[in-house]
Amino acid sequence: MAKIIDGKVVSQFVKDGVKKEVEALREKGVSVGLAVIIVGDDPASRTYVNNKKKACEAVGIISEEYALPEQTTMEELLSLIDRLNHKKSINGILCQLPLPKHLDEKLVIENIAPEKDVDAFHAINTGHIMIGDYSFLPCTPAGIMEMLKYYDIETCGKNAVVIGRSNIVGKPMAMLLLQKDATVTVCHSKTANLKEITERADILVAAVGKEKFVTADMVKEGAVVIDVGMNRNSEGKLCGDVDFSQVEKKASYITPVPGGVGPMTIATLMKNTLTAAKQQNAKRIF
Repeated sequence: MAKIIDGKVVSQFVKDGVKKEVEALREKGVSVGLAVIIVGDDPASRTYVNNKKKACEAVGIISEEYALPEQTTMEELLSLIDRLNHKKSINGILCQLPLPKHLDEKLVIENIAPEKDVDAFHAINTGHIMIGDYSFLPCTPAGIMEMLKYYDIETCGKNAVVIGRSNIVGKPMAMLLLQKDATVTVCHSKTANLKEITERADILVAAVGKEKFVTADMVKEGAVVIDVGMNRNSEGKLCGDVDFSQVEKKASYITPVPGGVGPMTIATLMKNTLTAAKQQNAKRIF
């Protein structure tokens, strides 16, 4: 039976560290500020934004919310981002995705100043991740690496398989595992013989977005299984990409949904915002 990787415990550990550093900065006259933009009234987005506000409050980060109506134009949104780029009290800018269909997400991301891009989605920041010279990391992959570190799970020399190739999770996840000396295979919807690949994985990361996509017969005995999925089953309950009840019997470690990767994403956002504040105020701190 697998040991549960408790994202709530690890995220609290990360947030406790952030809180101490935020307090130390405040004593030097430096505040830490995060601006969160939400466009429209998508219920899931509203929940995420509320959770981020609570996390900011818990660690001492000043949170500013900019709630815009559904019909906001591209020009209006980019104008707000430009103002926030130049606002000294704001160290990080996050635009909650997805945006309404008439807005260009790629253009929005490109217009956030790279030094304030605490989601690490800007092309400049993703390029830095590729070469291993980065300031910020995408929150979900970075949170997963933090969990592996917390539980002393070795990556060096291990076979790691990532199912999913999104710019938000799959691709950066592969890069971070590679930088920690794992041998990485990225699988996706066009991958042939998927089961043959996953059943050789020492570390298996599922970021597909399909309920119970990863079944027990796809998992190697003793593998570490990380479930990034956030799906709703027929009863409306949150569930992951992994058939948890069956895979738990084969894995050595496994993340639950909820309570696994999810809490780590927000904890890493807090850490990224702190990093941004330290970099932007380096002359005042050191």
